[in-house]
Amino acid sequence: MPFYDQTIGRKKTKFELVSLLAAGFGVAAVLTVAVANGNSLNTAITANQKLILGASIATLGFLGVLLLAKSLWTSHRKANLERSESQRLHRNLATAEAMISAEPQVLVFWEHSGPPQVVTHTLTSVQGIPSNKQELLRFGFWLDSLSARTLKEHFDPLFTEGKPFSIIVKTSAGAHVEADGRAAGGRAVLRFRDTVGYKQDLAVIFDHHSTLARDIRASRKILNELDFPAWLRGLDKRLIWVNQAYVKAVEAQDDEEVLLRQIELLESRQRLAVEAALRKNKPYHDRVHLVIGGERRSHDVRVMPMGDAIAGVAIDIESLESAQSELNRYVETYDRTLDRVATAVAVFGPDKKLSFFNEAYTKLWKLDVDWLETKPTDGAILDRLRELGRLPEVVHYREWRDKILKVYETDNQIDDWWHLADGRMLHIMAEHRPDGGVTYLYVDETERLALESRYNALIRVQSETLDSLTEAVAVFSTDGRLTLANAAFVSVWKLSRKTIEQQPHIDEFVRDAAILCQDSEALQIIRQAVIAFSDERAPVDGQMMRSDNSVIDYASTPLPDGGTLLTFADVTDSKRYERALIERNEALVASDKLKNRFISNVSYELRTPLTNIIGFSEFLESPHIGNLNAKQKEYLSDITTSSKTLLSIIDGLLDLATIDAGELQLDLAETDPNKAIDEAIDTVRQAAARSQLTLDIAVADDIGTFLADRKRITQVLANLLSNAIGFSKPKGTVEVSCWRESNEVFFSVEDYGVGIPEDQQGRVFDRFESSSHGSKHRGPGLGLAVVKSLVDMHGGSLAIDSKVDRGTRITVRFPERAGQDVDPETVLRDGRNLADSQR
Repeated sequence: MPFYDQTIGRKKTKFELVSLLAAGFGVAAVLTVAVANGNSLNTAITANQKLILGASIATLGFLGVLLLAKSLWTSHRKANLERSESQRLHRNLATAEAMISAEPQVLVFWEHSGPPQVVTHTLTSVQGIPSNKQELLRFGFWLDSLSARTLKEHFDPLFTEGKPFSIIVKTSAGAHVEADGRAAGGRAVLRFRDTVGYKQDLAVIFDHHSTLARDIRASRKILNELDFPAWLRGLDKRLIWVNQAYVKAVEAQDDEEVLLRQIELLESRQRLAVEAALRKNKPYHDRVHLVIGGERRSHDVRVMPMGDAIAGVAIDIESLESAQSELNRYVETYDRTLDRVATAVAVFGPDKKLSFFNEAYTKLWKLDVDWLETKPTDGAILDRLRELGRLPEVVHYREWRDKILKVYETDNQIDDWWHLADGRMLHIMAEHRPDGGVTYLYVDETERLALESRYNALIRVQSETLDSLTEAVAVFSTDGRLTLANAAFVSVWKLSRKTIEQQPHIDEFVRDAAILCQDSEALQIIRQAVIAFSDERAPVDGQMMRSDNSVIDYASTPLPDGGTLLTFADVTDSKRYERALIERNEALVASDKLKNRFISNVSYELRTPLTNIIGFSEFLESPHIGNLNAKQKEYLSDITTSSKTLLSIIDGLLDLATIDAGELQLDLAETDPNKAIDEAIDTVRQAAARSQLTLDIAVADDIGTFLADRKRITQVLANLLSNAIGFSKPKGTVEVSCWRESNEVFFSVEDYGVGIPEDQQGRVFDRFESSSHGSKHRGPGLGLAVVKSLVDMHGGSLAIDSKVDRGTRITVRFPERAGQDVDPETVLRDGRNLADSQR
């Protein structure tokens, strides 16, 4: 009997027993009550009634005993049955546990969404499965990522829908196990078993299939990202796969449309050529022209048989061919250039064959051009030259030849001199090429060496003429002794001829010269110049005062043979003239300062009324004052123009006076050339409009900024533009350019006007130098002078290029860090010297 039915029966028996006892006690209770009532009513109880009452009580007692006995017997029987059932269940449980433990496996049990429990774990022979039960439940810890993800995807339908599964998963150690999941009545069981037999083979096949599927997906992903078309065909020659570049090339919507309609990229003639190659079981490779995107371009098409499929690609090589053509043009230009040089050039490829030679090479070696065009090897050319007797005479030719040819095998370069049998001297240089070849340069140095020899002979002849010079000349050899002295040397230092013939040492000469010259420092400088052993001897010069008040200039010059040439000149008279000139120059400088102060004061005094005149002129032009007639407007415009012109002249005078006085300071800051050009153009815009001129501006994109005084840069450009506009023809063009080279910024202003004669170009930057050059423009001659002074203060330079009737171009160069390396005293001195020269 099932355990549940036994429990129900036991409960039913107890209920029956309790019911009978309750009924008996109820009857007894009724009779007792009746007897009691009878006594209360004083009713006499008969003997029969007492007999019936006693029998009833006895009957009830007997029934109670019977029922109690039945209950005890029933309980004992049911207990035996329950003990037998419990023993049977224990036997079944032991049998089940033995069966579970007999097979290597892992059982994981879930009950009513509770935590998982590991029922058994006997799968210890599989690598990668942890022995710890807690770690075992962390499936992502011991399964590889793909298997863990797959197992998780099957868990969800198992728990929610009770959907069983059986899959093969892979541990992180590379072993395979079978995972089987089942669910029933809110419970779930997961079992891991080792894969053996066909299941092991199936696991390996599945693993290989996953790897191949991944590789195929990756390959197709890569092919889809390529910019050139790629496709696959089946053995029936139908398209089975194309990449996105193919879809775009045939202008289809997607790959499904291409496969459905079998849209071909190649033309029919090209496909026939492909099929012909494939019939021979050979890959197809050719350059064909395909029309893609409405443009016919060259493609490198490759089609390869791959067993049960045919793969093809079409690589766009239009750019490559263009680059190759461009390279070929450069190579041809390079070859034509080398043909024009006087140096013999020969280029050998990595196979040691001649790939190029210029005309100088054929003239040098006098070889047959037709034979050279057959591309002989380097060794063959050396052998031919040896047969013709045009190589240097060497004892062991083979060793010498092999040494030269080793230049292909090592990184050593050849730099050698060959003395040919015909007397020529060649300088040989060999340089490695990036492609593994070698370039030879053969320089014929015969003529240069002959010129050098003649030059040395001329130097020796010239040294012999020193004796006839009026200056005192002496030559000291490398040992410090006097080897040559002329008569003037003897006269200046009052030496005897006998002393000269004894070739005194430089120390002896210094000791004798000290009698006439007390300037010991100058004598020591001369001594050190003669006895110095420095690798780089430099010439020295100076001046000394002797005790007889004579002034002697001295100079030492190192000679090529290691000796030293000393020269002495009596400049006493010249010194007197120099003192007189210095005194006169100081007087001129003082006068110039007085002039500058005068010009500055006068200019400042003139600026105030001029500013008032300009202000009132502009005020009168305002409509608030009243309307003016045409004549009044014309006069007022002339007044304004003349006033501004005079103000510009005064500003120029002030700038020059300030520069000459050394009071002009540059306000250096980072300057944007574009803004400086715009501000300069604003100052000349009206003048350009009156002449109907076009201002063409070209500024390089990478011009950036440079350190300069922005106000002065604008002034320089405005003066140059004003000058260019003045000398331009009406309706002409004035070009303004700005660019950067290395660490310098260049401005260029060019006009196409009357131009400047070549003999006057050197004076255009002089002060007060003004000439119309055939145009209507004639200024005070201050604008370009101010430009030169400001450019010099920035450490820049000016260049002029002009041709008559073709125009003028003035280029200004500014250093990137303008004014930092400029000495203000130098600029001031140059300005004064220029003013003095003009006076």
